[in-house]
Amino acid sequence: MLSIVIPAYNEAGVIERCLRRLTQRPVAGGIQIVVACNGCKDNTAELASAFGQPVVVVQTQTASKIAALNLGDEAASGFPRIYLDADVEVSLDTIEAIADVLRTDRALAAAPKMSVDSSQSSWAVRAFYRVWLRQPYHQQGLIGGGFYAVSQAGRARFDRFPQVIADDEFVRRHFVSDERINPEGHTFTIHAPRSLSDLVRIKTRSRLGRIELERKFPHLREAVREDSGSKWFDISTNPGLWPAMGVYLLVAVLTRLRARGQMRDLAGYRWERDESSRVTGVNS
Repeated sequence: MLSIVIPAYNEAGVIERCLRRLTQRPVAGGIQIVVACNGCKDNTAELASAFGQPVVVVQTQTASKIAALNLGDEAASGFPRIYLDADVEVSLDTIEAIADVLRTDRALAAAPKMSVDSSQSSWAVRAFYRVWLRQPYHQQGLIGGGFYAVSQAGRARFDRFPQVIADDEFVRRHFVSDERINPEGHTFTIHAPRSLSDLVRIKTRSRLGRIELERKFPHLREAVREDSGSKWFDISTNPGLWPAMGVYLLVAVLTRLRARGQMRDLAGYRWERDESSRVTGVNS
């Protein structure tokens, strides 16, 4: 049986869309969907519970994605195991394809390729993603960004999720590139922030999470060292991307400065989340 763990904090605006896609038909071998509500102040749990089987809702009063992941893991019983953010869009066909790959010996960790819906975003946000999605990182077994999956052997690489900001990057660093796979022909969709300021906030969180991992788990660096050989692609032959590269570099500088400042008081860090992409109507 396949298990999906969905950490959910105040996801009333998107949880029904997510679960409708995952429950639209039976799945061969069975599926278990664990919605782990953490510190919700809205009706996320009630909306998820209304779906009934195969959806299982577990709750904690602690507003923490890591607490939700661990709680969801305790309730989940199947493999392969998929960890899915509530605000991403993915088809059940893709879910099954990822699970099938992990049932073979081709990989220990997998994810579909990422697609970004920036239709509601400003020009600057769209420009950033034009460059970001072309980075070699996305061609080297991207695991994360709202979706990652592991086989039973892959999940055995680590115990409980530790208290870190970047849970997806933590997982990715347990597997060298040959152990990670993005099957061709399958994608999941994230919704881009609407404004540049929203984008800077979530990209600061990503950068801060990587800095934290470097400090807390330096031994995991080796698994992704091979991925860092080429961080840039050549845009010299594509002048149309030059303005977009300007935006990309601006965001890189701003997030680096903000992350360094936040690192000085990591214990007091408050999770920065984009709410603009969760506005009713954008994600319906």
